[in-house]
Amino acid sequence: MKLSRLFQPRNPLFWIMLSLNALSMVIGWLLHHRPLNTLGMLVLGGFALSNAILGTWLAWRLVKEPPHGKAEP
Repeated sequence: MKLSRLFQPRNPLFWIMLSLNALSMVIGWLLHHRPLNTLGMLVLGGFALSNAILGTWLAWRLVKEPPHGKAEP
């Protein structure tokens, strides 16, 4: 497993992963700094959790697969 494969700017999965991570940071900030009722916290918390799981899965795919457009030797 090579972590250098995580950085693939030509692969759309890389940009989706970055967007999901940025969205997770925004949701985390909202949960921490804005007063929400229980339902709002549950909805945003569930969305943040699913967002983090999807971002982690995309990162795992980027690391495990060969770089976009290149075959594995």
